[in-house]
Amino acid sequence: MGGSFDPPHQGHVAITKAALQRFDLDQIWWMISPGNPLKGHAPAKMTRRIKAAQEIMQHPRVRISDAELQLGTRYTAETLAALTHRYPEVRFTWLMGADNLAHFHRWKDWQDIMERVPVGVIARPGDRIAARLSPAARIYRGDMLKAGQSRLLSAATAPAWCFINLPMVDESSSRIRSAGNWPSQD
Repeated sequence: MGGSFDPPHQGHVAITKAALQRFDLDQIWWMISPGNPLKGHAPAKMTRRIKAAQEIMQHPRVRISDAELQLGTRYTAETLAALTHRYPEVRFTWLMGADNLAHFHRWKDWQDIMERVPVGVIARPGDRIAARLSPAARIYRGDMLKAGQSRLLSAATAPAWCFINLPMVDESSSRIRSAGNWPSQD
């Protein structure tokens, strides 16, 4: 599960715990991104975001990672290609919020992601319809597992994806930043 985590919050924690169960995952890696090419603002320092993530997400099956920084990758498709090459014995599943699926077709090499690993999509408040009608959802409609089959996703061969609805913690990083509760600089 990649993201800026700028800042990490209880919504991230809730979807992580639910995704472990609903998608039958052994682990989830929070891959803290050095920066998001689709966002217009620079995130807080990487060390600060990693420290905050480690403080808020304490679970034996969750790993806080700076994989993109270590691998020297910038885009998710590059990161997943490097990870699957480095760890050929691991079956990766990419997790994203429904808000990301809505504009997934704008990501660099997004179809490579769909063809490389199964994708778990977690519905967030207000993003369900746009996500389900997105170009990615339409193109890969035939590869979609029903929500009741979500536990099969981690063992599925790509392309495969599953959209699940969860009771959500109505918290967002942008709202926390807007309220001044997470200044961008230390």
